[in-house]
Amino acid sequence: MTRSITILGATGSVGASTLDLIRRNRDDWQVEALTANCSAEELAALAREFDARIAVVGDENCLSDLRAALGDSGIEAAGGAQALRDAAARGADLTVAAIVGCAGLAPTMAAIEQGGTIALANKEALVSAGDVMTAAVAKHGATLLPVDSEHNAIFQCLAGNDIADVARITLTASGGPFREWTQAQLDAATPEQAVAHPNWDMGAKISVDSATMMNKGLEFIEAHHLFPVGLDRLGIVVHPQSVIHSMVEYKDRSTLAQLGPSDMRVPIASCLAHPARMETPMEPLDLPSIGELTFFAPDETRFPATRLAREAIHAGGGGPATLNAANEVTVAAFLAGQIGFTRIAVVVENVLNRYSVAAPQGLDDVLSIDAEARARTRELLESSELV
Repeated sequence: MTRSITILGATGSVGASTLDLIRRNRDDWQVEALTANCSAEELAALAREFDARIAVVGDENCLSDLRAALGDSGIEAAGGAQALRDAAARGADLTVAAIVGCAGLAPTMAAIEQGGTIALANKEALVSAGDVMTAAVAKHGATLLPVDSEHNAIFQCLAGNDIADVARITLTASGGPFREWTQAQLDAATPEQAVAHPNWDMGAKISVDSATMMNKGLEFIEAHHLFPVGLDRLGIVVHPQSVIHSMVEYKDRSTLAQLGPSDMRVPIASCLAHPARMETPMEPLDLPSIGELTFFAPDETRFPATRLAREAIHAGGGGPATLNAANEVTVAAFLAGQIGFTRIAVVVENVLNRYSVAAPQGLDDVLSIDAEARARTRELLESSELV
């Protein structure tokens, strides 16, 4: 049976991987909406290829280019923040939420409010609005399927089991490109070096988060909301080969792990086919050629981001939203050459220590906390007050 799908963030790495799988199973899907921040020509080409009903750019300044690129295709075009929310609210059977950063929060919430199935690839949305989002999922009868390889691995390891029997959930981390670097090397790291991930092909912001280990801190917070076993039962281990994507230990001391290639099409396929399975184009896992799997405890002296994330979720309130906003601003400053690599964590920690807010009660509160934290972070970056 043909299912409808909307992809929020169609021109990013997750969107491209999703469309690659749809391309291979074309008769199974009707593409409802495709969105991008701008990338008007690329978005229009994808909308034409997949016969989308609507294409939307988040940056309204790109709308005229999108309309020109769509020409007489008959595909509707729209632009702006409200248009993104409207596209998400069209009620597709499956919505892939892959807009990077807090910009994806409102469209994701709009999709949740339709009560459908959301394949969530935007970790920042759940980090910033975890309680608000999970409450909306329960209220509207929506289903969240995690796309992140780590959370999808946990989801698969929990299948058929009672979460009450879980003793511990362990998120694996590659350690990023700087895992073995000295402190002096980290201080001098460049944006080009930070985005060169050894295992995964990702966008610049996510690659920097991997290099700082902030991605794992955000995923720790996300796991807390997706899999409510308690913070004391969540852990992180560095696994450089990125073959085991996460593990679940049960109270009988059996540990289930999900293994697979470092390719986002594996967890995306799990979401597209759920609760069944589908063929993917990846080669089978060849363990003899891999040779060995190694594991290390995180080094929170050189990479304090995981500690900061843990402290933010323990503190509660608006801490996680503040953490995420401060990180987005500082990563952008690093990529622009305005601050050094190791200053990312320093700035984020300063913001967390200086500003505390109450827990958000709704989407407007989350967006308010996010905006305030971004403003505070920019002020701090422009001052000489950093310790």
